[in-house]
Amino acid sequence: MPDLSHGDDVAAVNSLRSAVMRLGRRLKHQRVDESLSPTEMSVLGTLARCGSATPGELARKEHVQPPSMTRIVALLESKGLVRLEPHPEDRRQKVVSQTERSEVMLEESRRKRNAWLASLAEGLDEEEWAKLRAAAPVLEKLAHL
Repeated sequence: MPDLSHGDDVAAVNSLRSAVMRLGRRLKHQRVDESLSPTEMSVLGTLARCGSATPGELARKEHVQPPSMTRIVALLESKGLVRLEPHPEDRRQKVVSQTERSEVMLEESRRKRNAWLASLAEGLDEEEWAKLRAAAPVLEKLAHL
């Protein structure tokens, strides 16, 4: 557990924050469809990972207000990237699902971003690459806490 009263832990947390933010910003520029915002891409990614969801569920997962998610879903639907269907148990609600077009676009985006990251990793030596491979599951866990 990091001890933020300990200088080495403070430095490590600061370095991690800075690196993750910088890398995240650079990754955002590796998009296939520049017309989509990072938030719209994130919603599509959430649907791909978690499956269909109501707009309210998506809002909670994406940490946005429900009215904002309603606007995002409407934009994605107008672009043919999601479809709205009646909720199976509550006809007052809709369920958002990704379309095949969305699946193809996300796969192209993942491929492009993975290739970009792999090209960066070519600048690492074998020991650094081994450390990064070992750290990947820990970073994944942090991202979902």
